[in-house]
Amino acid sequence: MDTLTTRWYSPRVERDVTLARWGSFGVPVLVFPTAGGDAEEIERFHLVGACADLIDAGRVKIYSVDSVDGRVLLAGEGDAGRQAWMARQFFEYLRNEVVPAVRADCHDDEIELITSGSSIGAYNALTCLLRFPDVFRAAICMSGTFDLRRFFSGPVGDDYAAVSPLDLLPSLDGRPLELLASRFCVLASGEGANEDIGESWAIAHHLGSRGIPNRVDPWGPHWPHDWPLWRAMLPQYLDELTR
Repeated sequence: MDTLTTRWYSPRVERDVTLARWGSFGVPVLVFPTAGGDAEEIERFHLVGACADLIDAGRVKIYSVDSVDGRVLLAGEGDAGRQAWMARQFFEYLRNEVVPAVRADCHDDEIELITSGSSIGAYNALTCLLRFPDVFRAAICMSGTFDLRRFFSGPVGDDYAAVSPLDLLPSLDGRPLELLASRFCVLASGEGANEDIGESWAIAHHLGSRGIPNRVDPWGPHWPHDWPLWRAMLPQYLDELTR
């Protein structure tokens, strides 16, 4: 399966960025890599291949980007305030650079996206849905980690609150909350080694308290926190959401 990559310099995140694409037709799906991954990580770990039937049938086009916010955090780039600012900038880059690029590629200026990711990628997917419900219609959050404050070494202030699901949910109001009532989030998790399904149940409670449709799917104790689980999950949920 051919990979199409586009690269440019983003002034929002102050570095070169990559957008990768697989497929030619179908619902656009933005899949985030894991914490330190690049745009082509999901292909190297065969997540794209696991979705080959859906891609070949023209039901989905899969896109991915570099995990800029995760890389900044893992590398300890600057202090906690700088890292939080970069996290906020990352979502500005997604909305103002990646989404227009995807829509141009789809030849549809109003097409809605599905988003997905594993681990910290699930945090990115959920935050996209909450921040931009006018663009994203569903999020597939696999083995998610949704509270990143423990990864910062100091105070993060308002910048992180602007991109933290736990901070965003209580502040939602008006048109964004109305839109989210028509959106959907699936929270899927194994219960094996290094999985914490409690994260999914906790965020599901917060989503439900604001009237945002969601579902927790436990995959059981025989699934550890690793790529084989996500290769099983993603095509199943994409099939469900694109029928």
